[in-house]
Amino acid sequence: MSTEDGLSLRQNDIAARLTCVVVGGDILAYSYVRELHRAFGIARVIVLASRDIKMLSSSRFTDYRIIEGVTTAAEVLYPALEQIALNERAGDPARRLLVLGCDDVHARLLSAGKQRLQRAGFAVPYIDFQLLDEITQKRRFYELCEELGIPYPQTWYFDCANGPDTLPVHEFSYPLIAKPSNSALFQDATVARKRKIYEIDTPDELQQVWHDIRASDYGAELVIQDFIPGGDEAIRTLTTFSDAQGNLRVVSGGVVCLQDHDPTALGNPLAIMGQREQAIIDAAAAFLKRVGYRGMANFDIKYDERDGTFRFFEVNTRCGRNTYYMSLGGVNFAELIVREFVLNEPIEYREAYEPFLYCCVPPYVLRRSVADRQLLQRALECRAVTHEPYPLAYAPDSTAHALWSWAMYLNQIRKFKRFHWDTGGKQLKE
Repeated sequence: MSTEDGLSLRQNDIAARLTCVVVGGDILAYSYVRELHRAFGIARVIVLASRDIKMLSSSRFTDYRIIEGVTTAAEVLYPALEQIALNERAGDPARRLLVLGCDDVHARLLSAGKQRLQRAGFAVPYIDFQLLDEITQKRRFYELCEELGIPYPQTWYFDCANGPDTLPVHEFSYPLIAKPSNSALFQDATVARKRKIYEIDTPDELQQVWHDIRASDYGAELVIQDFIPGGDEAIRTLTTFSDAQGNLRVVSGGVVCLQDHDPTALGNPLAIMGQREQAIIDAAAAFLKRVGYRGMANFDIKYDERDGTFRFFEVNTRCGRNTYYMSLGGVNFAELIVREFVLNEPIEYREAYEPFLYCCVPPYVLRRSVADRQLLQRALECRAVTHEPYPLAYAPDSTAHALWSWAMYLNQIRKFKRFHWDTGGKQLKE
């Protein structure tokens, strides 16, 4: 039997014997669906969502289930997953199960419930909750960066539950950045004039943001940071996969040519061009080894032209919305998860930097939004040689899915007009 025949038999067995469940309904959810189908021929992925996301519910590869509260509440999610496990194993007691999440809240829920879900039969590809909770607190992340010599922005911390009524706003230099230390807790909080990340231009604006958050139900820290010069083109992203000993096994990354400028989604890259930076890889590898990290991680970084360093902002303890770019770079990211957490196979070291442009916007948006014209030209050249740069465009899927996906794609023109072009590139503040 040839190696190819052995691999085909293994893939056929996975397609018949593995049930994958995705929690959430964003671009990453569909990226899981398409890459599981592409790697193993899995033609049915159960998707649990709290509302109808048409590009997913219309897919021929999803078993789409709407359950109120399933994406945010442990008391809803865990019983729903346990019932799925019972149903799936009723006719096949040896069936394997894998659960995957899409954002910070899902990572926390699945990590916190890991032992319970494993008892139900699920492979849960997330680090233990104690480690997750530690390294997703920005203060602790920066302490580890300091220990390892990894550059990070100058940072101040303020306790939103017990901090001062007013901040010493005139002691800072502007502009600056303000953001929650705990993104998952902030995501569920009710905050007036809420933004994912706050771009602050004046002392009065910072004071208003502080008052809004202090009056909310968010009780962790607010992080205030030095603003690092540069637009979207200065942002870097790195996705890593590491083994049980924290050894880096697969890596991919690039320059963010364009990010989402909707204030509720700021920081989500919409166009990423593959670009290898050894300093970034070395820093991430040291961090992963130091904490003993297993599985997928995503690092947010920005190049600081003032001193030529790459400054690390945070680690996301999960796949990012854009992790499909690892597949574009040559390594199917969903296949890695199955091999490590379901099949327990050793993962060979690989770098996924084949030329690519991950792109969720039409070329018109790129041409009108990317200020660095040389970067724009390189990005358009990479797009021309990238097969399916848009993660929602998957030829084997249904016509209905394609229509909804392209509607989302074209809607980016309207969004960029409102949130970027009409504001002169400044963050829209309402």
